[in-house]
Amino acid sequence: MTISNLQKARAAYQPKLPKALQGPVKAVEGAATQSVGNQAEIKELFPNTYGMPVITFEPGDPIELPPFNVGIILSGGQAPGGHNVISGLFDGVKSLNPANKLYGFILGPGGLVDHNYMEITPELMDQYRNTGGFDIIGSGRTKLEEEDQFEKGIQILRELGIKALVIIGGDDSNTNACVLAEYYAAKKYGVQVIGCPKTIDGDLKNEQIETSFGFDTACKTYSEMIGNIQRDCNSSRKYWHFIKLMGRSASHIALECALQCQPNVCLISEEVEAKAMSLDDVVTYIAQAVATRAAEGNNFGTVLIPEGIIEFIPAIKKLIAELNDVLAMPEAQSITSANEQIEFVKGHLSYENLAVFKSLPSDVAAQLALDRDPHGNVQVSLIETEKLLSRMVADKLAVWKRSGKYVGKFGSQHHFFGYEGRCAAPSNYDADYCYSLGYNASRLIANGKTGYMSVIKNTTAPAAEWVAGGVPITMMMNLEKRNGKMKPVIRKALVELDGAPFKFFAAHREQWAKETAYVYPGPIQYWGPSEVCDQTTKTLQLEQVK
Repeated sequence: MTISNLQKARAAYQPKLPKALQGPVKAVEGAATQSVGNQAEIKELFPNTYGMPVITFEPGDPIELPPFNVGIILSGGQAPGGHNVISGLFDGVKSLNPANKLYGFILGPGGLVDHNYMEITPELMDQYRNTGGFDIIGSGRTKLEEEDQFEKGIQILRELGIKALVIIGGDDSNTNACVLAEYYAAKKYGVQVIGCPKTIDGDLKNEQIETSFGFDTACKTYSEMIGNIQRDCNSSRKYWHFIKLMGRSASHIALECALQCQPNVCLISEEVEAKAMSLDDVVTYIAQAVATRAAEGNNFGTVLIPEGIIEFIPAIKKLIAELNDVLAMPEAQSITSANEQIEFVKGHLSYENLAVFKSLPSDVAAQLALDRDPHGNVQVSLIETEKLLSRMVADKLAVWKRSGKYVGKFGSQHHFFGYEGRCAAPSNYDADYCYSLGYNASRLIANGKTGYMSVIKNTTAPAAEWVAGGVPITMMMNLEKRNGKMKPVIRKALVELDGAPFKFFAAHREQWAKETAYVYPGPIQYWGPSEVCDQTTKTLQLEQVK
C-alpha cells in the first residue's frame, strides 16, 4: 500500500483518551431506562435488552480475562474516523489480553451473513490509523433483519470464537444491531452486540450521544469548499452560488456550515416545516435576499440548501407520505414502465395531493413518483433541488423586473457537496473521538454488556475530561412507518429551533443576507495551536456553553 507523506506523518499521531479509559475501569450503573417513544411496544419487542441502565466508566481495579475474539462491521455510508474506531477497538481488545483477536467482516453486514471476513493484524491496522474512508474492510448496506441471517451469523461467530460483535453505523444500522443483540440474548447464544454512532448527517444524537462521528470532519471539509466558493464569489461578483449539502432527514450539516462560513442565505428544513412554508414561499425568501443585495449593487451571493428540504415543505411532505404508501401497494410492484408508474400514482392519489403533484415541475414530479431508496422512500438526493430553486428564483426575479421591483442581474452556479466529505482524513477531534469510541467499546465488551451503544460525552472539554460509557440502544427507539409497516427504529434528531445553534444563526442571518460577511475557514489543520487544530463544531460549542 503506497501512502502519502501526510499519511506517514499522520500515522504517528496518538489519539487522546478520556482519563477513565487510560487504565482499568469499573462500570457504574445509573437508573433503569425506557425508550423515547412507544414504551410498551418497544419493551415487548425487546424484552431482553429493554430498560437496562446507562453505564459510566470510572477508574477501577485490574481484571484478568481469558482470551476472546471480537468481530467488527462497518455498515452504511462512510464517515471520517471509521478506521480510528477500529484502531481504538483493536488496541483496547489487545490491552485486555494480547492473545485476543479482531476480525473484520468484509463489505458490511453482508460479510457476516456470507462468512466473508479477515483478521485485522497489527501490521494491517498500522496502515490505517488516522486515515479517512472505510477501505480497511469496506462497508455495505445489507440489513440484518431476518432470522436466517442471524443464524448464518452465529455459525461464523462460533467458528471464529467471537465473543462480541461491534457494529459501526447510523440509526438504521444500530437499530439492526439492537435487533441482533435481542435475538442472540433471547437464544442465549452468548454473543454480545455493541453499536458505535456514525453518520456525517449529524442526526444520530440525543441527550446521551453528543454527536455522531464524522460530522465534525465532514462539516469542516464542506466549509472549506464553501469558503473557497465564497472567496471566488466575492472576487468575480457576478454569480449566486446554490450549494446543496448532505442531510436528507435533518439540516445539521447546513446549519453547521452556515455557522462556520456566514453565507447570505441558508435554508433550514425544520424551520420551513414549522412555518408551513410552500415551495413558492421558499423561492420568494431567496429572491428577496437577491433583490436586497442587488439594490446595493451586489449581484452575487451564496445559498446553502439541505438536500432533504423538499420533503419538509408540508404540502410536499404529505404528498410524499401518500406516494410511499401508494408505491408500497402490491399492484405497484409489477409495474415496469416509468409512464405506467406515473399514471398509476396519479390514479391513486387523493384530490389534494394530486393537485400538488400536478403543480410541480414535470421532472421533479417524475422523480418523486419513480426512484425509491432501500427503505422504499423517495430518493431526494437525486432531485437537483439547487437547480430547481435557482430556476424558480430566476423566474420570480424576471416577473419582479418587469414590475420594477428588481433591478439587477442574476446568474447562478450549482454545487452538491456530499461524497467529498465522507472519506476525508479525520480532524483531530474525530481522530480522538473515534479512537475513544472504539476503545470504550472494548470495555463494554469486557464488562459483559450487549445491546449498548458506545458513548463519549463532555467532548468540548480537553480529551482527558471526556466521559466514557454506554447507553442501551432501546432507549433511543420508537416506532415509525417503513415500507408501509410500523417498525422499531432509532429516532432521528432534527435541528431544534429553540436550540442555541439555530438561535445564534437566526440572530445573525439578516445581517449576513445583506452584507458580504463571508468567513473562509480554510483546510483542516492537524498540527499547530490547539485553538486552530482541536476545535469542535460550532454546533457543539453553542450547545455546551456552560
